[in-house]
Amino acid sequence: MSSDSTSPWLKLRDSPPIEKLKFRHFRGESDFPSMVAVTVGMREADQRNYVISVEDLANDFEHAEGFNPRKDVLIAEVDGRMIGWARVWRTKDPAGLTLYNHFVDLLPEWYGKGVRVAMLRHNELRLSEIANQHSEDTDRMLQSTAADTETDWISVLKSEGYKIFRYSFLMVRPNLENIANLPFPEEIEVRPVKPEHYRHIVNAWNEACKDMRGQIPISDEDFKGFQRSSIFDPSLWQIAWYRDQVVGTTMNWINSQANEDFGRKRGHVEAISVRRPWRGKGIAKALIARSLKLLKSRGMTEAALGVDAENPSGALRLYQKMGFEIVKRGRIYRKPLI
Repeated sequence: MSSDSTSPWLKLRDSPPIEKLKFRHFRGESDFPSMVAVTVGMREADQRNYVISVEDLANDFEHAEGFNPRKDVLIAEVDGRMIGWARVWRTKDPAGLTLYNHFVDLLPEWYGKGVRVAMLRHNELRLSEIANQHSEDTDRMLQSTAADTETDWISVLKSEGYKIFRYSFLMVRPNLENIANLPFPEEIEVRPVKPEHYRHIVNAWNEACKDMRGQIPISDEDFKGFQRSSIFDPSLWQIAWYRDQVVGTTMNWINSQANEDFGRKRGHVEAISVRRPWRGKGIAKALIARSLKLLKSRGMTEAALGVDAENPSGALRLYQKMGFEIVKRGRIYRKPLI
């Protein structure tokens, strides 16, 4: 890639010969509506069960750590109309592996024309620049994700040498009937969440993350962004306490906009964790059961969650026993960053 001081446009080394196709950096919040339109425009073709708003995007950009929007976002335009955008960012997992993440969202009418390949290669070049600023990173991998239904993005990733690292599942409990009354062990109780509890809750989740393959802990900046999001509602959380210790979590949420767009009444049971000394005592089951009942009391008729297909804790089997069914499979792709 290259640019000069007199032009706002970037020259991508592998740009396809498409008339009036141009690439540029992110200009600011004025780009958000078009970026959202691109992502929403992929929903039908890729069977994406995904909702994003201008407010969501602005909040995400503001609270992403180590993220420079002016350098880490790429915009593609044809004749002045945005047709795609890409983003890169760096994270570390609890095992010490540094992940150089990226994606390319593109309007479906431009699939298969080489635009996505050029933008992916640009992502990789930018991630290499970022990696060079972090010489302490020894174990480094490029990473991206795709659902099974995102066939164009999968084909691009495979053509560029990415391999499947692992699978994940979206699971849905199709109704909120016949929810068992499951007790907690003696001295375990659920308390209403207060702001002074947030640090204890996040710390408990982050401790549990150490046993979850590839799970990224919640940073302070992540949590600030979560607090400002439209789905943040601690009154839906179910947090198990033993005296002054958080021993288990479920940070549940309802995405009202997604429910409206997709004509459903779905709640989400997420951030399910139990600290290691308390596992095997039925705490996770009891938290999930309470979560389902609470979502039902809020008018929901179904519940969803995400899970690593090979979670070493046996979470998949637990969720199936609690009435959840696999409805979609996701893939995590990786490639060594050289």
